[in-house]
Amino acid sequence: MPEVQENVNVKSKRSKSLNEANELRIHEESVRKLQPDKPCHKYQDSLFSWSSGFDNFSGFVNWGFILLLMGGIRLLLENLLRYGIRIDPMQWLLLLKEENGIEHNTSLVLLAYSLIPLSLCLFIEKGLSKKVFEERTGLQLQIINASSILLIPMLVIPTYSKQFSLLGASTVCFMYSVLFLKLWSYIQVNMWCRREWISRVELKKKFDDHKNPLIDEPVENEDKESAYEKDLRLIKYPNNLNLTNLLYFMAIPTLCYELNFPKTDRIRKRFILKRILELLIGIQVMAALFQQWMIPSVKHALIPFSNMDILKATERLLKLSIPNHLMWLISFYLLFHSWLNFTGELFCFADRNFYLDWWNAKNVNVFWRKWNTVVHRWALRHVYWPMVEIGYGKVAASATVFFISAFFHEFLVSVPLRTFKSWAFVGMMMQMPLAYLSTYMESRYGSRCGNIVVWISLILGQPLCIMMYYHDYVISHYGEALIEQFGHL
Repeated sequence: MPEVQENVNVKSKRSKSLNEANELRIHEESVRKLQPDKPCHKYQDSLFSWSSGFDNFSGFVNWGFILLLMGGIRLLLENLLRYGIRIDPMQWLLLLKEENGIEHNTSLVLLAYSLIPLSLCLFIEKGLSKKVFEERTGLQLQIINASSILLIPMLVIPTYSKQFSLLGASTVCFMYSVLFLKLWSYIQVNMWCRREWISRVELKKKFDDHKNPLIDEPVENEDKESAYEKDLRLIKYPNNLNLTNLLYFMAIPTLCYELNFPKTDRIRKRFILKRILELLIGIQVMAALFQQWMIPSVKHALIPFSNMDILKATERLLKLSIPNHLMWLISFYLLFHSWLNFTGELFCFADRNFYLDWWNAKNVNVFWRKWNTVVHRWALRHVYWPMVEIGYGKVAASATVFFISAFFHEFLVSVPLRTFKSWAFVGMMMQMPLAYLSTYMESRYGSRCGNIVVWISLILGQPLCIMMYYHDYVISHYGEALIEQFGHL
């Protein structure tokens, strides 16, 4: 008790002394102001001291933007003086590739062929609803049909490689990936609806069998519910199993199927024109960056990267990171804002939550949840939660989601390049330990440090992967003897 009393007395003495010091300081300042020497000094801390309370550093933000702009202009002038003008917009307008003067329509043929697995999926679902197939047989047929969507590009593009341009092959792989994910959702949602529909039919049948017409009265709640749904014009299973409903799902910007999507009342023409203008300008800017800046930087980095010259390879990596990051930012805006909003407005799709504030992500996990909510929503709905519900742990479910994402990243890179390596796959799987690292940095040093880890991984990880794929592409298609020839411009 005496020790506690002594501590209380010490604290009260300190607080009393601080108050007295403040009172003396205020009294001193008031007295000094009355002196004839016109005092101009007072008690104050430097602005860079935390105790000053100053937090307005917006001028430094402007300084940073100006410095980045000047550095970008210098790099642009250096690129123009060294390589000349390499921009050719016509290369981005050609989806077909001419080989020996003959136009090949293989890319367009594969895009048109995608309607066949789409129709087969609808046919199988109708058969399941009418009990033409058993549940197990129908599921096996759907798995075979969906798997063929990914196998066809993997077999056709390498076999008929001379009939595909890089743009055409990339477009086919991207569209087939979207088709696969949408059909996965379509099959799974219809399975949920079908099981509930069958259980309702069986329950109603049992009720009708045990119903005594002299005692039981008709149930009015079901009539009221059906009338309410009729007023809302809601589609119910199996009335959704038609080609119009399926094609609408294929057209709208989402990967998750529903029987009734939220829709807008009208199409805003001015909104659509803005998005089209953004797409036209943005694509040309990306083409200019790719042809003028990225291609020379990648070629110039080939020899140091092949010879494992660490210093030169690091310098080339940092040089490539700037145009690559600009390309990534522009492509994000064009895809997730311009294109998805354009298609959403065109088809009156009301849910425009395509991305969140990923730039403020405190760790890698938050980034992957926010930067692509379209895929994240699909992964949660059709992979993560179904696995958790049947007994798998959350770590196993998260690992499965990253594995699927890694597979599609590798699919979208290796198949068009016809260079089957695993750098994109490994890069995506490395996001899991990177997520633990960024979470640790956030908890230990604050959210700003975790956000810095996210940005560093984005800025440096992608160009490193590009350099690896370009090196392997040259070796696999041209041989090691041509590395030096490709390395010099």
